[in-house]
Amino acid sequence: MASGFSFATADVQNSGIGSSPTLLCTPLMGTTVDQMLIEMRKAKEIGADVVEIRLDCLREFSPRKDLEILIKQSPLPTLVTYRPIWEGGQYEGDENKRQDALRVAVELGADYIDVELQVAHEFNNSISAKKPEKLKVIVSSHNFHNTPSVEAIGNLVARIQATGADIVKIATTALDITDVARVFQITVHSQIPIIAIVMGERGLISRLLSPKFNGYLTYGALEAGVISAPGQPTAKDLLDLYNFRLIRPDTKVYGIIGKPVGHSKSPLLFNESFKKVGLNAVYVHLLVDDVKKFFSTYSSVDFAGFSCTIPHKEVALECMNEIDPIAKKIGAINNICRRPDGTLKAYNTDYIGAIAAIEDGLRESNGSAPSVGSPLAGKLFVVLGAGGAGKSLAYGAQQKGARVVVANRTFERAKELAEKVGGKALTLEEVNHFHPEEGMVLANTTSVGMKPNIDATPISKEALKHYDLVFDAIYTPKDTRLLREARECGKIIVYGTEMLIRQGFEQYKNFTGLPAPEELFRELMSRHA
Repeated sequence: MASGFSFATADVQNSGIGSSPTLLCTPLMGTTVDQMLIEMRKAKEIGADVVEIRLDCLREFSPRKDLEILIKQSPLPTLVTYRPIWEGGQYEGDENKRQDALRVAVELGADYIDVELQVAHEFNNSISAKKPEKLKVIVSSHNFHNTPSVEAIGNLVARIQATGADIVKIATTALDITDVARVFQITVHSQIPIIAIVMGERGLISRLLSPKFNGYLTYGALEAGVISAPGQPTAKDLLDLYNFRLIRPDTKVYGIIGKPVGHSKSPLLFNESFKKVGLNAVYVHLLVDDVKKFFSTYSSVDFAGFSCTIPHKEVALECMNEIDPIAKKIGAINNICRRPDGTLKAYNTDYIGAIAAIEDGLRESNGSAPSVGSPLAGKLFVVLGAGGAGKSLAYGAQQKGARVVVANRTFERAKELAEKVGGKALTLEEVNHFHPEEGMVLANTTSVGMKPNIDATPISKEALKHYDLVFDAIYTPKDTRLLREARECGKIIVYGTEMLIRQGFEQYKNFTGLPAPEELFRELMSRHA
């Protein structure tokens, strides 16, 4: 099974899961007992199931006195961890004192104790005579370098089990998103409660999909940035953005493949929509380095569909079984559906979204009825950028009867695309002085002006006066410098969010076979973009 992670859905459903849902645990990172008490109450309000008391975060600590307060006053079940520096924590003191504090936590009624594999035998032996009925000991192992082979992870789990652990916990590090598949392969077949986290942004799905793959518990931070391990999402995002409570072993997984990908608003749109119509599906962020490796690893029909963004829109073509004819001409895809037989079919919905938005912008300005041909017919249409989105717009505009000009940093790429659409090629520098006529249309598909470089713009304000309409595919920020300056020049502007929303309608239709909830998409975008 090394090559592909294509176990059947039946394997997932027949895993050792029983009926108990995956718990959401919020780590308390306060440096004082009072701070931790406030954090506990916040965790309960957010909807966490368990709080992890990280004793190694406390600046001053009197074991009996502080644990009495923390355990007895917690509104939620408590997991007590006192992580030493040698296992990625902050405690640097005497080992006996550290274990003594954990034994006090046992005595005072903690629900869970997390103890490291290295000392688990001696710790478990020391409490075996007086271990309370309700106490569960989590024995943990952290690997901050990589994620080993399935065989090595299996051996590690067996070693942890042999210490007398009630719950096995393994944390590895993702060097690639496909590393997570090896961990899922272990958890899904585990007959003992297991917590398995793959740290780092490339390991995010190990946390989001833990209810699907038999995870006993996962961690969600109280607030962004205050995390107890790399790549940890917030508890609020787990619950509200990814619908964590609705994920089950048979939930279908969709996601956005890109690099970078964390900024994408797509999970917000799709997960809200899935929830609203009651679809058993989740849509996640997928930070992918190697597209081919990704598709060959996550080849199960449970991974049902993908949106595809920069820089993978062209490379992904090679991994498809079938490509929609228009997408083939554009040479870039952004929407991939897995069919029931496991094969992949790809579409390009970018050009539909962007062109429709630009046409509507022109129609509104000149008051022409929607039925009268395309307002792009005969227009000079200048596309900045010759990547996936650039190709989509160039091809879409040509289809509508526009005369296309392609400008790109490297002239060769511009020329190649311009030839395909029977147009003219320029370098980006030449665009500032290019105005053979008035009333042109400008479409920026470069990343110039995108967060964090929001003061940049791909074209001078002076040059904008020759255009009727300016479109910017960037949507972080929504109001780019390019669009602000175009508005100041009295031009029609079309936001990147429009392309995002409209191409999203098409993707939703392709994924689900249902019409998109357009009003909901728009409302969510206006609230969050």
